[in-house]
Amino acid sequence: MRERGRVPLTVVLLYGLPGLGLGFLFFLTSVYLMKYATDVLLMPPAVIGGLFLASRVWDAVSDPLVGHLSDRTRSRLGRRRPWLLVSALPMALTAWMLWCPPRHLDGGALTLWMGAALFLHFTATTLFAVPHESLGAELAEDHHDRTRLFGVRHVLGTFGIFLALGGIFLLVRSASPRDTAATLILSAGGLTALLTVFAGALLREPEAHLGRGGERPFAAFADVLRNPHARLLLAVFAIETIGSATLGVLLPYVLEYVVGRADLIPHLVAGYMVPAVLFVPLWIVLARRIGKKTLWLASMCTMTLAFGALFFVGPGDWLYVAVLAMIAGVGGGCGAVVAPSIQADVIDWDELRTGERKEGAYFALWSFVRKGAIGITAGAAGLALGATGFVPNAEQSPQTLLALRALFSLFPALCFAVGSLLFLRFRFNQAEHEAVQAALTARGAAGPPHPREGTAQVGGEGRPIGERRGREAVRL
Repeated sequence: MRERGRVPLTVVLLYGLPGLGLGFLFFLTSVYLMKYATDVLLMPPAVIGGLFLASRVWDAVSDPLVGHLSDRTRSRLGRRRPWLLVSALPMALTAWMLWCPPRHLDGGALTLWMGAALFLHFTATTLFAVPHESLGAELAEDHHDRTRLFGVRHVLGTFGIFLALGGIFLLVRSASPRDTAATLILSAGGLTALLTVFAGALLREPEAHLGRGGERPFAAFADVLRNPHARLLLAVFAIETIGSATLGVLLPYVLEYVVGRADLIPHLVAGYMVPAVLFVPLWIVLARRIGKKTLWLASMCTMTLAFGALFFVGPGDWLYVAVLAMIAGVGGGCGAVVAPSIQADVIDWDELRTGERKEGAYFALWSFVRKGAIGITAGAAGLALGATGFVPNAEQSPQTLLALRALFSLFPALCFAVGSLLFLRFRFNQAEHEAVQAALTARGAAGPPHPREGTAQVGGEGRPIGERRGREAVRL
C-alpha cells in the first residue's frame, strides 16, 4: 500500500536547508550579476545579456539529461541523493569563477571567461536543483502536505535571499566591489556546499521508486508533453517566470537611473521578499480551503496589477515602488509555494498512465523553463538597453528611461495577464487527484506496477481512465 502520511517536520527542514546557500547564490546572480558585469567589470550590456541568453541554450540539454539520469539512477543512497552530494563543491567553485574573474582579463578574454563561468555554474546548479525538486515530490505524496513541504523550502530559500540582500547592500556601498564579491562568494559557496552535503547524507528516499524511471529519455519527455495538465502548467509557468524575472534583472537599473536611489536596492527587494515569507502559512491554509488553482490564479492577478502600476514611477518615487513591491511580493510568494505542489500532483497522473515515476523528467522541464525565462529576460533586457543607448554610470536619455519603465512594468504585467487567462483552463483539481491516488493505491495492493498499461482503473470500478464517472473520474 502507498502511505501518504504527514512528512515529519525534521525531514521537511532537512530538505529545505540547502536553499539557504543556493538562495543566496541564485538571487545574487539573477539580480545583480548583470549590473556588476556592466558597471564593475565594464562589459557591454548586450554582451553580458547575450551570454546569459546563450548559456540557457545549454540548459535545453543539461536539464533534461540530469532529470532523466536521476530517474534512472540506482544506488544504495537512492536516485536523488548521489546528485546532491556530487553537485555541492562544483556549485561553490563555479560561483567563485563567475564573480571573481582574474583582474587582468578584459575584452574578449573576459567575455570568454564569463561565458565559461556562466555555463559551468548553471550546469552545477542543475546537478542539484533538478534532483532536489524531484525528491520533494517523492517525500510528500499527500495533496496538501506537498504545499507544506514546498512552502517550508520557499521560506528557507528566502532567508538565503535576505542574506543576499545584505550582500548587495555591501556591494553597492563598497569602495572595492571585487574584493567584497570575493568575500561574499567564499562565504556563500562554502555554506551552500556544506548544507547540500548535510542534506544529501541524512535524507532518505522511498525505496519503492528505485528502478521505475522512464527507460528511454525521448519517450519520458514525450510523456510529459502528452500530459495535458503538465503541458498547460509549463506554458503558464514560462509566461509567469518571464514576467517575474524582469523585477530581478531591471530593478537595479530602474532604482539608479529612473528613481535615483540605487542605495535602496536591498531595502526594496526586502520589501518584496518579506511578505513572500510572512504569508506562507496563510497560503498553506488557503490552499486547503479554496484550492491550489484558485489561490495561484489570485496571485497572478495581483502581480498583473502591481507590475502595471509600476509604469508610472518617476524620479524620487521610491516609496511608491516600495508599496507596489510589497504587493507583488504577496503574489509572487504564493506562486512559489503553490506551483511546485501542483506540478507534483500531475506527476501522479503520469504514474497512473505509464506505471513509471519520472519526477526528474518533469522537474527538468520545469527547471529549464524557469532558467530559460530568466535568460530570455536578461538577454532581452541587455539588447533593449543597448539599442536605446544605455551608457553605464551616466545620465540616461529619455528614450532609455522610457524603455526601462516599459520593460520593468508593462511587459511583465502583460505576461501575468496572459498566464492568468491560460490557467483558467486547468482542470486537475483535488477530487481528480485523490481519484488518481486511490487508483494507484489499489494498483499497489494488487501487486507490482506494470509500466505502460493500456488502461487503469479508478476506485476498483473497472472502468478505463478517461470515462468520466461523477467526481471520481480522472481525465487522461
